[in-house]
Amino acid sequence: VEFLYCDLASMKSIRQFVQQFRAKNCPLHVLVNNAGVMLVPERKTEDGFEEHFGLNYLGHFLLTNLLLDTLKQSGTHSHNARIITVSSATHYVGKLHLNDLQSRCSYSPHGAYAQSKLALVLFTYRLQHLLTANGSHVTANVVDPGVVNTELYKHVFWVVKVVKWMTAWLFFKTPEEGASTTIYAAVSPELEGAGGCYLYNEERTKSADVAYDEELQRRLWTESCKMVGISDEASRLP
Repeated sequence: VEFLYCDLASMKSIRQFVQQFRAKNCPLHVLVNNAGVMLVPERKTEDGFEEHFGLNYLGHFLLTNLLLDTLKQSGTHSHNARIITVSSATHYVGKLHLNDLQSRCSYSPHGAYAQSKLALVLFTYRLQHLLTANGSHVTANVVDPGVVNTELYKHVFWVVKVVKWMTAWLFFKTPEEGASTTIYAAVSPELEGAGGCYLYNEERTKSADVAYDEELQRRLWTESCKMVGISDEASRLP
């Protein structure tokens, strides 16, 4: 195990991390996009993005795109490289506001969090479409870990914190249990060559209907490229 620092809330840090990783000339067989914040008060990343959208979504969008060439070189016909992105059941109630992705008009911690998690599902489906169109030996899937007892809940209302403290043993998964579907997506032979799946409790299931809107997927991808400053070569693909 080797640690390389990367702050997903900083585009500069992400680019520096990718530079350091590439310098090692290592293959990359599995990328797990798992960093996140939840229900934080209204604030911005150092690049000026609303924090939920900037950290939960845009950070992973940039990181994945900058590592795509390495992933493509690492995957083979019999052993695809894998991209696993961790979303949340909250995406089912999320709404993507393409004209206000930064939640400037009306900020709601719950709305901003749900939007970022929906964006991750849309991103995964569009990414898999592009990988398939390019004939790449890389798959992209999205995971719902369930309700897990972690520090992610530190910004919830104090009453919720009390209820969580009293009932976590009964209703919440342990971090190990919460990681199981991500690990399944990363190593299971059953998912070899299978991409564009939404996984919950180690099973393929249906995501929100809006996540399958291909036009919305394309528009989000194009806008995301503009926001993080990378070329949108994908716009030329169907």
